[in-house]
Amino acid sequence: METLTTSSFDSHNPVDGTVLASYPNTSAADVNAAVERARAASVAWQALGFRGRRKVLLKWAAEITKQVDEIAEIVRAETGKPISDATLEATLALGHLAWAAKHAESVLAKQHRPSGLLMFNMKTNVTRVPMGVVGVIGPWNYPIFTPMGSIAYALAAGNTVVFKPSEFTPGVGRWLADSFANIAPFADIFTCVTGLPETGKALTESAVDKVSFTGSTRTAKKVAAACAERMVPVVLECGGKDPVLVAADADIDRAAEYALWSAMSNAGQTCIGAERVYVVNEVADKFIAKITELAKDIHPGKDGNYGPATMPSQLNVIQSHINDAAAKGAKFVIGGVDSVKAPFVEPVIMVDVPENSTAVTEETFGPTLVINRTADMAEAIRLANATRYGLAASVWSKRNGEKIASQLDCGMVSVNSVIAFAAIASVPFGGVKDSGYGRIHGPEGLLEFTYPRTVVKTIFNIPIVFTSFGRTKFADKFIKFAIKTLRSRGIG
Repeated sequence: METLTTSSFDSHNPVDGTVLASYPNTSAADVNAAVERARAASVAWQALGFRGRRKVLLKWAAEITKQVDEIAEIVRAETGKPISDATLEATLALGHLAWAAKHAESVLAKQHRPSGLLMFNMKTNVTRVPMGVVGVIGPWNYPIFTPMGSIAYALAAGNTVVFKPSEFTPGVGRWLADSFANIAPFADIFTCVTGLPETGKALTESAVDKVSFTGSTRTAKKVAAACAERMVPVVLECGGKDPVLVAADADIDRAAEYALWSAMSNAGQTCIGAERVYVVNEVADKFIAKITELAKDIHPGKDGNYGPATMPSQLNVIQSHINDAAAKGAKFVIGGVDSVKAPFVEPVIMVDVPENSTAVTEETFGPTLVINRTADMAEAIRLANATRYGLAASVWSKRNGEKIASQLDCGMVSVNSVIAFAAIASVPFGGVKDSGYGRIHGPEGLLEFTYPRTVVKTIFNIPIVFTSFGRTKFADKFIKFAIKTLRSRGIG
C-alpha cells in the first residue's frame, strides 16, 4: 500500500528484543485514503457475485497453503510461539476462509416471505446487502486465526476490507495483504494499514461502514463509543475469564490433561483458554493430583511447550494477580510468586483461591490456573457465572454435560473438550457481557457483515384501496373482517 507517512515503528522478537522489521505508522489521512480506495473497489467486488468471490477466495486459500511455512515463521518470530502452534493457527484460519467462500451464497441467498391476508397481492423478498467497507482491527495473540474470522466472512459477503493488525504483529498483517494481492483480480479489495494504536483509532473514526475489533474490554468500549458517534455498527470480541467445570462423573485424567493445555498453551494468551476450574469435592483431590503431575513436565522457552509473553506489559498484570492470590491465602501446587521470569512465565497452578482475588475476577492472560473446590455442580455453575465476562467455558461430565452447559452465561461451551468450537467453521464465535457482542464464523458471521433489505412489489391491483385518502367505508369494513378472520385463526 502506498502511504505518505514519514514516521515508522519497529516490530521485535519478544524473546530477545531484536528488531525484525520497520513498518509505516500510517497516518489518519492515509487511513482515510485507504478506506476510500476500498470503497471504490467494493463496487466491482460486489459485481463479481458470490461465485466470482468464491473463486478468488479459494484461490487465496491455495496461495496461503503453498506458503504456510513462510507465514508460520513470521508468526513465530513476532509472537514467540512454537512453530508447530503457528502452523496449526494458520491451518485453522484456512478452514474458515474456505467455509466462508463456499457457503456465502446459500446463507445470504434472497428469501421470499409470505405477504399475509391483507397484502395478498404483494410479492415480498428479503436480500442481504454488504455493508460496504469493513475495518478489521486484529490482536497479537492469534494474528492469523482471529482476524481471518472477520476478514474471510466480510469478503465472502461482498465487502472490501481494510485491516489494521496489532503493532506487535504487523508482519503477519502485511503478509496476508500481500498474499491476497498476488491473486486479486484488482487492487484494494483487501488492504493492510500498519501502525500504533493511533492508526487503529483513525480506522474507527474513518468512513468505514462496520468495524470488527478484537482486544481488551477497555479498548473495545472506546471503539464502540467512537463508532457510535457516526452510528457505525461494531463486532467486539473481548476478553474472558473462562471456567472449566468438572463434575463427579467426569473423565478426570482427560479433564486434567485438556484443562492444562487450555490454560498454558500460547503462554496462556488465549481469550477462550481456561483460567478458572471449579471441581466438585468428590473428585477434587484426584483432579488436582493429576494436573499437578502433568504440569511438572510443562515449561516455556525456545525448546519448551510455549513461548514468552508477547506484550511485555502483560507481565506486570500476571505478577500482580499471582501476588494478590498469595496475599489472600491461595495455595500454590505449581509455581508461585517467583514464576515470572521475563520474557517467560513458568506455569502457575493455584488452589483454594478466594473468589475476590484478581486471579479469579480479572483476565490474567498468562500461563496461570485457579482451581477451586465446590460442594456440588450447582455451586460450580453459580461461581462460573459470577463474573463480568461471558466468553467461553468447558464442561466435563459423562452424563450431564449439555444440561450443565445450558446453565452457563457465555457464548460458547465445549463439553468433554476445550475450545473445540473455534475449529468448527459452521458455528458462531463470540461472547456476552464484557466479553463483547456480535458474532464471527458460521452463518452468523456472514450475516454479521450484511444488512437486510426488504422489497415489496405489487403483483396485481385489487379494487379495494387501503393506502389512499380515497379509502371507502367498504374498505374499512373489509379491514375489520380481515382482523376478525386472523384472530379466529389464532394469528392476530
